Amino acid sequence: MRIVVTRPQEDSERTAGALRAKGHVVLVAPLLQVERVKAELRTNWGGVIITSANAVNALAAHPARAGLTKLPLFAVGQRSAEAARQIGFSDITVAGGDVRDLVRTLVARCADAQAPLLYLAGEDRATDLVGELIGRGIAAEMAVIYRAAAAPFPPFLIAALQRGEADAVLHFSRRSADSYLSGAKDAGVLVEALGLRHFCLSLQIAAPLTAAGAARIAVAPRPDEAALIALLEA
Repeated sequence: MRIVVTRPQEDSERTAGALRAKGHVVLVAPLLQVERVKAELRTNWGGVIITSANAVNALAAHPARAGLTKLPLFAVGQRSAEAARQIGFSDITVAGGDVRDLVRTLVARCADAQAPLLYLAGEDRATDLVGELIGRGIAAEMAVIYRAAAAPFPPFLIAALQRGEADAVLHFSRRSADSYLSGAKDAGVLVEALGLRHFCLSLQIAAPLTAAGAARIAVAPRPDEAALIALLEA
């Protein structure tokens, strides 16, 4: 298949490699650009929580890095955990790959925590992780340290859609799905963009595509890249 991947550049390249290894043709067209957000971070926490490797990348150049990497880290999945290990975290607990798994892990491991946990977050979030934890008796606070800024449709993506040279697009976040729709509309190719097959990581991500009129939408059984690629292969 000829597949469009719209994730931020680094994420897109990794996904594209996995798809090309399976024989697909991939068009990498990042519609989001990850930017650091200036944040004051102290280091007296009971542990650090991350739900994206983007948080790790933002922390890597932060003055508080040395102090925070000494703390226990709770990562949503393997990729974010590996990124954290590369910048100095060593006491790492890895959840099953989604926020629900992460909440269960934190409740099981941190019920007796002596200090609040620090959630290093993005500006746009699908769930209220801190609220979920507080509701279960786990003290936590959030610091926003990165954002995903929308980027316009690149000319080569517009041309590919106009010429019918794409079959499908992968959507990994609600923000990227929204950017795909708004970018297609601004570029005058919304009809062509909606006509592709849409593979989404969750029902929440699929929602704006459904509302916009996309007819061919498939949702992964689990919110991870492997499940999404398996869905596409099936």
